[in-house]
Amino acid sequence: MAKKTAVVDLGSNSIRMIVFEKTSRYGFYTAAEFKRKVRLGENAYNNGKILQEEAMQRAENALRYFKECAYKHKCKKIFIVGTSALRDAPNSKDFIQRIKEKLGLNIRCIDGKSESYFGGLAALNLLSPFKNATTLDIGGGSSELCLIKDNKIVDYISLDIGTVRLKELFYDTNKLGNIEAFLKPILEQIPTHFCNDNLIAIGGSLRAISNSIMQKNSYPLKNLHDYRYDFKSERQHIVKMLNADAQSLTNFGIKKERFDTIQEGTLIFLKIAERLKSKQVITSGVGIREGVFLKDLLGTNHTFPINFNPSLKSLQDRFLKQDLNYKTSHFASKLFDVLQDLHRLSKRYRSILISAAKLSHIGEFLNFYFANEHAMNFILGGLSYGFSHQDKVLIATIIRLNGKKSNPYSNDPLRQLLPNAKIITWLSFLLALAKALNYEDNVSFKLLGSTLYIYNEDRELNLAKEELKKISKSISLTLVINQIP
Repeated sequence: MAKKTAVVDLGSNSIRMIVFEKTSRYGFYTAAEFKRKVRLGENAYNNGKILQEEAMQRAENALRYFKECAYKHKCKKIFIVGTSALRDAPNSKDFIQRIKEKLGLNIRCIDGKSESYFGGLAALNLLSPFKNATTLDIGGGSSELCLIKDNKIVDYISLDIGTVRLKELFYDTNKLGNIEAFLKPILEQIPTHFCNDNLIAIGGSLRAISNSIMQKNSYPLKNLHDYRYDFKSERQHIVKMLNADAQSLTNFGIKKERFDTIQEGTLIFLKIAERLKSKQVITSGVGIREGVFLKDLLGTNHTFPINFNPSLKSLQDRFLKQDLNYKTSHFASKLFDVLQDLHRLSKRYRSILISAAKLSHIGEFLNFYFANEHAMNFILGGLSYGFSHQDKVLIATIIRLNGKKSNPYSNDPLRQLLPNAKIITWLSFLLALAKALNYEDNVSFKLLGSTLYIYNEDRELNLAKEELKKISKSISLTLVINQIP
């Protein structure tokens, strides 16, 4: 098993490398990330798409540095994929051979459909569950779309419009009057079956737009991955960004390094989103690099096993003591089912409770004292994939509360992402009681009216009754210990 794998995306605008570290068969996390804005496609689109020497030298220097970083991280595998600028260039084979001879690195130049597929594969596996969506990845030289229906990738297409391409052909040459005529036939290449309510936004330009919307709305989380917004509601803000001058872009939260291509990316986004008739935009923090890694990790399976989450497993692998037999999730699921008639929570909350139970001891890795507060930070920072923002915040919150009643008047900014206080209180109670039982064996439960009997038919349970009373104060339930009903 290659514990560490480096994946390099050789794009028209930037070269990026991510180092992925596996913690088990399918558990993994991002160990490091590197970026160099080398502009491999610079001056290529207005020069017969030929890669220029200065740009190739910048790319060579960046790849040399990335190779050194990958070796320092002890990566057993290095995948390098070249996209639009490389596949369009007449001299791409010369550049690939040059890198192989000078650096001993192999570059795989992928076609547009493969690029679309990798972006779709990453979104399908690493976003919170969805059934249908169209992914859009706007790069420097091209834009890729991948159609996902019923949780399966069914089609993909690559369009010859990208930020650097538009910049050099129209923005730098003051030929904006011709841009609509250029875009029209390209947009018409998008088949009508790609139209979708959900548009998954991949790539730096689209993440910058989402970040701007998050700042405008004072969104309480900093996580861009899985951030969702209504396209119609935010369209006016996006149009203002498109028409803003360079000095005004800072007011939109745009970083200076993106000033020179953000408007090109915004224009492409607006045109394609309208063509797709999209209603909701789902921001993806993952893309081609994660897709390449997942293809190697999953093989022909394409998706993770049912009910498996790579981030949750990675946190367990790294921060839970492997010599302890944690039973909290087992008791949490049993308690949820036994008390169903009282709490009346949906199956969705059962899944959330079990996920929280699996991570409920994680804060103890840092320090036993204030362990629940530590756990909340672990989860908000490390539960990267497969959970919506709402579910991630709820998991962290019920662990932090540890059986205490939720305060409906709390000024916590995360409150806007949480369900009502009754749901939080019940989940927190169920988790706290399950944790209290973690070191017990063969525990049985029986609910009679509003009384829950907790017992072992063979021996007496060693539970602190005063602690259980604290837990049960938040709900109308009586706990009876060591009494068989």
